[in-house]
Amino acid sequence: MSRDHRKLRAFQLADEFVLHIYKITAQFPNDERFGLTSQMRRAAVSVAANLVEGCARETEKDYRHFCTISFGSLRETGYFIDLASRLGYTKQEDAETCLALYDETARVLSGLIRSLKPSS
Repeated sequence: MSRDHRKLRAFQLADEFVLHIYKITAQFPNDERFGLTSQMRRAAVSVAANLVEGCARETEKDYRHFCTISFGSLRETGYFIDLASRLGYTKQEDAETCLALYDETARVLSGLIRSLKPSS
């Protein structure tokens, strides 16, 4: 059972989210290249990548598991956005754009995870 991740709204949002994260982290100080920049990018890419991997899994249980990992990476990235904003590494409008996309991605991904929970 192969699912097409490209048709999944959660993936589309996660992919757009990664692009925004790369855009804002490109403006971070050079001394953060191996610190916060790298961590934010890795966590953001993990959101989309885990959805891709989950879609390739055979069982609903595995699919749900990777969606849950994706959600954890999204939450981690949300913290990094907030931290970068408080450190003054991002413009307020860039942080707000990323956080709005973060919120929408979290809402859609959370709904997907709920839909995959086994019925009791």
